[in-house]
Amino acid sequence: MTIDSLKSQMPDYAKDVKLNLSNIASDEALTDQQKYGLMVACAIASRNSTVREAFLAEADGKLSAEALAAAKGAATLMGMNNIYYRFVHLASNNDYGSMPAKLRMNFIGRPGVDKVDFELWSLAVSAMNGCGMCIDSHEGILREAGLTTDQIQTAIRFAAIIQSAAIAIESL
Repeated sequence: MTIDSLKSQMPDYAKDVKLNLSNIASDEALTDQQKYGLMVACAIASRNSTVREAFLAEADGKLSAEALAAAKGAATLMGMNNIYYRFVHLASNNDYGSMPAKLRMNFIGRPGVDKVDFELWSLAVSAMNGCGMCIDSHEGILREAGLTTDQIQTAIRFAAIIQSAAIAIESL
């Protein structure tokens, strides 16, 4: 299954989602590794097996084994971090912000790909998971690394499109 087969499964009321999906593979704001890594990380973060399988198939042959593992790692680690740091950010008790997280996150330091790519994937997943603290952290790192506002916005647009595809599939 690929993006095209995913689109064919969507209901008529998801026409906008289908059109948006048609455009993401040809987007030129990001490198191919950034783009396909985003697809994988966001599809995994959508928690929809149909969407996940479609984007893994779409990325097949377009990502190295290391980049594929890093994209999966970004989705996995942000799944943990986004819950923890969203709680820290939203809790009225400020004591949690000064406590050590005690969460193992060594993969973030050595994801096997360029740090900018990993941060971009982590940002998109953090946006999907609604963690403002993580969004600010990853966005700041990306801006310091020289990514443009357009490139960062593109990553979030990918996340929004992929999440909406998961919702359309689940609404059947």
